[in-house]
Amino acid sequence: MRHAGRSGISLQRSLILAGLLCVQGFVTGCSEAETLNSDTKGLTKISETASIEGRKEGVWQPPAGHQQTPLWPGAAPNMEDVRLPPEYSETATNPKRFAGRPVTGVFNVAVPTLTVFPAKQPGNGAAMLVFPGGGFAKLAIDLEGSEVCDWLTSRGTTCVLVKYRVPKSNHHHDEDCDCGVTPKHLLALQDAQRAIRLMRSRAGELEINPRKIGVIGFSAGGYLVAQTSNIFEPAYEPVDEIDKVSSRPDFAIAMFPGHLCRAGGSLDPGIKVTKATPPTFLLQAWDDPVDPICNSIVYARALDDAGVPAEVHLFARGGHAFAMRPLGHPVERWPTLVEDWLKDTGIL
Repeated sequence: MRHAGRSGISLQRSLILAGLLCVQGFVTGCSEAETLNSDTKGLTKISETASIEGRKEGVWQPPAGHQQTPLWPGAAPNMEDVRLPPEYSETATNPKRFAGRPVTGVFNVAVPTLTVFPAKQPGNGAAMLVFPGGGFAKLAIDLEGSEVCDWLTSRGTTCVLVKYRVPKSNHHHDEDCDCGVTPKHLLALQDAQRAIRLMRSRAGELEINPRKIGVIGFSAGGYLVAQTSNIFEPAYEPVDEIDKVSSRPDFAIAMFPGHLCRAGGSLDPGIKVTKATPPTFLLQAWDDPVDPICNSIVYARALDDAGVPAEVHLFARGGHAFAMRPLGHPVERWPTLVEDWLKDTGIL
């Protein structure tokens, strides 16, 4: 079923039955032991001490041939009072829960970075920054990061994987009060804005079009997509000339976003949608057990009210955090839907 709204919003619902993709300890609600569910405010509840069947490793490193670049010329801003254990990554290996492949999470990120994945085919000039999810507690760095870059680069798009600061670096669920908490400094948003500015400032060097720089985010990363699409003033004090460059993305893709739907089904008051908001693609499953469907719906309504070109796909089944992994269900067609939308909007 498809429906066109005033700004061309389309709604697609698949009626094919599907199971949920359970991502142990990272993103989706498989059992009480994984301490992950959702509340009525659309917050992701993630235990930072959730049990993970896997192996711990040191600081995450990108695939061979790629190098991380620090986002900031010195220490990242507003870290004076932040005390974190050393960064580490952990790979969960239960094949039944990850479509036959392991999943790696990154924890305690104090030094945010970006990793550029150049287009594998002749470049189309577009670039996309990827914000992995993880409830602002951790980062699903491969499932919702490097694997997404593999897809984008195979289509001629430069991909930039953003390893932003966690935990508690943005609006998140706090277990002590069992409530949503917004920190004084939005460290993840600072990193996201800085990453966009940095890429735009390096457009010539990287052979990308500075007017075709977009963002794609998953779950909590989808919330960063909404923030960067609507908050253009720096969330930090400028540190160099790069911070004079615009942080507004030229297009935006939010996959099963969280944190947008607040009490009473209202949109996060920090998100002020205007005509300056870039064209947006939204996709989520109705049976998402982590971030309720209202996250996409309230944002879609705000986009429509502001006259922002938007496309919204809502599938009956799919769960949460399906990303690039095959499910055997219609929702896994989402990369093709994104490609068609990018062509239709003139990005590709």
